[in-house]
Amino acid sequence: MEKIITIHTLALFLVCVLLGSVIIGPSCEGIISTPNQYIQMEPPTPPQQPPDGPGGSNYSHSGVRQTRYGFGAHAFWIFEPTDPMPSSAPLIVFNHGWSAFYPVFYKAWIYHLVKRGNIVVYPRYQLGFIIGTRYATHYAIQAVKNAILLLQHGDHVRPDLDKFAIVGHSLGGGITAEMAVLAQENGLPSPKAVMPVQPFIRNDTMMKDFHDIPSTTLLLVIVGENDTIAGNYSGALIFSTADQIPFDHKDFIVQRTDRYGSPPLVADHTAPVCIPNSILVDAMDYYSMWKLFDGLTDYAFYGTHQQYCLGNTPEQRFMGLWSDGTPVKELTVTDTP
Repeated sequence: MEKIITIHTLALFLVCVLLGSVIIGPSCEGIISTPNQYIQMEPPTPPQQPPDGPGGSNYSHSGVRQTRYGFGAHAFWIFEPTDPMPSSAPLIVFNHGWSAFYPVFYKAWIYHLVKRGNIVVYPRYQLGFIIGTRYATHYAIQAVKNAILLLQHGDHVRPDLDKFAIVGHSLGGGITAEMAVLAQENGLPSPKAVMPVQPFIRNDTMMKDFHDIPSTTLLLVIVGENDTIAGNYSGALIFSTADQIPFDHKDFIVQRTDRYGSPPLVADHTAPVCIPNSILVDAMDYYSMWKLFDGLTDYAFYGTHQQYCLGNTPEQRFMGLWSDGTPVKELTVTDTP
């Protein structure tokens, strides 16, 4: 039988020949064919930590002193800057997520904060993996009060209580918001900056109205677009009911997943976890959580770097560049979550 080659068949054949010069491997990386060899095209890599500015590695201290106090749900850790050791420093409370009661889960972020010249207090607040959260905020507040007393005596960096900030992840994000409401009536300083990250509020034991966060507080609420554990509900509740704070002093920020390169940058519930020297420390930390909180505390404490934390500015939204120069998907900033 005679075969008839149509124009459409011929065109399809030529397209297949052209596409055959690039073979897509199982890892979705391109392999370019040359007469003598195959050259594998590596995917772009994520941005590295910037050398300076909020989120950057230009630290004023090279050492960190870590000390643990107390037992069980009443335990807490104090992290102080050394090399050189300052006479005083701002005080930051870091409230961990559900059952992450050892600081190792956030240690890279904690060390970043301390080497920038801050004292960090890390309350355990939780007895075990399953039980022990009903009085979590109470335990966290008491731990911070005990830490302040210790820091005000002996061989410690003295806490500058006029520069007090609170940050937390997941359940710790909900505790962070509650602590901001309850701080003054429980003998803590009024927080200058507060940042719940992917916060979770328990329906049975936690408050649902954050109106009493002081109007002078700077507030950022961070959520992840692929966070299927905490979602956006608790974050939106905190942001909308903290209605004493004017909109020019607060923002609601959505982290965006970007799979353009390898490894991808994923805005899920584990994004804030940053165990040192692991792949968990990435640009989602440097350009999102770290940059935003650095900018927020710099603006609250020293009146600098407002453009990195508030106002829906290019600096606030910027997430760095992939190794081939392509911008990482920007943060989304809004006042209407």
